[in-house]
Amino acid sequence: MALGSSSGGIFSHDSFIFRKKYLVIGIVAAVILCTVIFGVGLGIGLRDDGTPDIQLTAEYVLSRVPLVDGHNDLAYHYRTRGVYRVNDVDLHQWAKVETDIARLRQGKLGAQFWSAFMDCDAQYSDALRISMEQVDIIKRFIARYPDVFQFVTTAKGIRDAFAAGKIGSLIGLEGGHSIDSSLGILRMYYDLGVRYMTLTHSCNTPWADNWMADDNNTYEFDGLSSFGGVVVKEMNRLGMMVDLSHVSYKTMDDALSVTKAPVIFSHSGAYAKCAHNRNVRDDILTKLKANGGIVMVMFYPDYINCSTTASADDIADHIEYIKNTIGADHVGIGGDYEGTDRVPKDLEDVSKYPHLFEILIKRGWSLEELEKLAGNNLIRVFEEVEKVKEYLAQEVPFEDLMPYNEVNHTCRSNF
Repeated sequence: MALGSSSGGIFSHDSFIFRKKYLVIGIVAAVILCTVIFGVGLGIGLRDDGTPDIQLTAEYVLSRVPLVDGHNDLAYHYRTRGVYRVNDVDLHQWAKVETDIARLRQGKLGAQFWSAFMDCDAQYSDALRISMEQVDIIKRFIARYPDVFQFVTTAKGIRDAFAAGKIGSLIGLEGGHSIDSSLGILRMYYDLGVRYMTLTHSCNTPWADNWMADDNNTYEFDGLSSFGGVVVKEMNRLGMMVDLSHVSYKTMDDALSVTKAPVIFSHSGAYAKCAHNRNVRDDILTKLKANGGIVMVMFYPDYINCSTTASADDIADHIEYIKNTIGADHVGIGGDYEGTDRVPKDLEDVSKYPHLFEILIKRGWSLEELEKLAGNNLIRVFEEVEKVKEYLAQEVPFEDLMPYNEVNHTCRSNF
């Protein structure tokens, strides 16, 4: 019998076709089985038609890495709506606000920078008192719910709180007028746990121009003054993140030239998508990439759509623009809940974060990109800031003083 004849035998043509057929069937079955097992292992389910379940994919991402939001003004509402009475407010369900424990859990939040904020009209008056009271409020509502919140001050602390099933809670100081032009006060805020400071709010400080100066040409320093540069350097030495939301275009540029550590925009957008001076222009984005920093995209319609309405898709547009312009390593989320009078459709409160991730999944974002957006980017920046602190550990504190005649000294003694 000749090898390869069609008359039968182990090497027959029919036998070969038979084995090839079932080999193909076996491979297909194995691929299907591995897909199902892999999907289940990841927490990613399949729909009846075999396509990935978008909702489960979003939940999977937010179960793997902490979702870190860069800015929430809940503490200010304890002041304005709760009359500073933390003990009288049940944060499990607080109908007056967009943020409560029930909705935080539903939104899969892993960590939050709680903002210590005071209005610009407190500058040169009682800004220091109000901001210190805000820090107190944040610490007290964290302490009141120890099963939910964990006060943290390091990048590792964020991951540890997440591993413990708690919301890592940090403090961001919103507005450089809170330090009353004093490096000593800046250092005391750090000791209290403040881990970023926004250099200005919507007013110039005695050492930096704010974003409204770009609107109405009310520059005082054309960016940072020499003392403002020292503020940035001292923040680097301390290990406090420099936040450039709210500052003028030139202040952004100056700060990026001075800093030795990556910076953040805790709640801003892309200027190319909405030409508002609260947003970040492309040339600053390019410098931000070189710096290693991130823009945490906010949800305020006025800065997202340059109008009074916006949708979750519009927020996704800003996020994608930044990713496509400077890479997925340089974007995060800074919703600014409780800090605005309008929120986007489908992102009405803190329970809605997963919906934003579902949109990006539909747009083709990879799991790695989604995890970077959620929290890995912010944690990476925080770690780099901590490394710069270690590098500068032998540096002595800056002792520069603002000259008396350069500060509005209505409430200051002459010293």
